[in-house]
Amino acid sequence: MLITWMTTKSRFFSKSDSLAIAADSRSSYKKRIMKLVLFDVDGTLIDSQAIIHESMRLTFLRFGYEEPVIQATRSIIGLSLDSAIASICGREIDDEILAMTNEYKSTYLELAKREEMQSLPFNGIPGLINRLATRSDILLGIVTGKSRRGVEKLLASPNFENRFVVSRCADDCPSKPNPAMVSECCDEVGISCFNTIVIGDTGFDMAMAVSAGATAIGVGWGYHPLERIISDGAHHVVHSVNMLEQSLYNLIGAPVEQAEVSSVGNYGSWNFLHA
Repeated sequence: MLITWMTTKSRFFSKSDSLAIAADSRSSYKKRIMKLVLFDVDGTLIDSQAIIHESMRLTFLRFGYEEPVIQATRSIIGLSLDSAIASICGREIDDEILAMTNEYKSTYLELAKREEMQSLPFNGIPGLINRLATRSDILLGIVTGKSRRGVEKLLASPNFENRFVVSRCADDCPSKPNPAMVSECCDEVGISCFNTIVIGDTGFDMAMAVSAGATAIGVGWGYHPLERIISDGAHHVVHSVNMLEQSLYNLIGAPVEQAEVSSVGNYGSWNFLHA
């Protein structure tokens, strides 16, 4: 059954505050299980369609192929790059696909210098991430088809620095929808897939989450149609950042100060990721 919900707010704790609350709090609030919330990047946190499509278009032209239409590019966003290019070409990964992958990377880096090709957060996302990062009962992570270089750039940006504690990307794991990105993040922080929520905009994200045994939330502002997100296993679908926040509160509970967190996970030993 698909459920959608709507908005609220919290206040900001420092990193040390959050660690202290998570590890030591003994308040009278109901005891909670630590949750891991994993975000896809492209199409979920940031709007990167312009640079991805232009990089793909130029790469195909330089290799003598007809340029892909925007719908083709949108359909493969979320896959690891070599898998994405192979999918558009309609064949398995081979030497030419690998050469095209390298060309795409070089093209992307050149285009990234242009102002009109910047990938910006979707409206409301920075505030949501800030509010979630203050909570003592939630850890945040990233699961993305981006390269490690792309992840480090994201983590160096003011909107996302010191917010996430774990990440997996195309350089670490097989491409989505293989569940490895989710399961490895869970293993690293010591939180089960059952207590993990995956948020993404593509069917690849939903299938990955379901395969790993996590809860899948599909967002409607990204690159795959809602019909595909639903058919690939979304447990919940949301159409705005406010709805996403309320959906998380329904699944996890509204934020409370000094929440007592049960003794699961390695949350006492991790550090925030940053570039």
